[in-house]
Amino acid sequence: MIGKLFYLTAGAVIGGYAVHRVNRARRALTPGGIAERVEGQVTEYRGALRELNDDLADAVREQEEELLRRYAPSGGRDLSASRRRAAREIPEG
Repeated sequence: MIGKLFYLTAGAVIGGYAVHRVNRARRALTPGGIAERVEGQVTEYRGALRELNDDLADAVREQEEELLRRYAPSGGRDLSASRRRAAREIPEG
């Protein structure tokens, strides 16, 4: 009797899980589900590109400051400070 009850419970659990997975897959294949996945990927890529852009901009600024320190006349530091101010004033797009 306990064995039959165990198998009945196990079958119900496995059946419920199978129905859940089928419904989840069915929802994912609707136009709305596909749009949500694409939107999520675009958001991830946009964030990654923003980080890359920030890292590249920082590297360029550091290299520019190093070059100005090496090769600019004594007023080179003022120039880099003014460029940093100008970069902060430019709105990001």
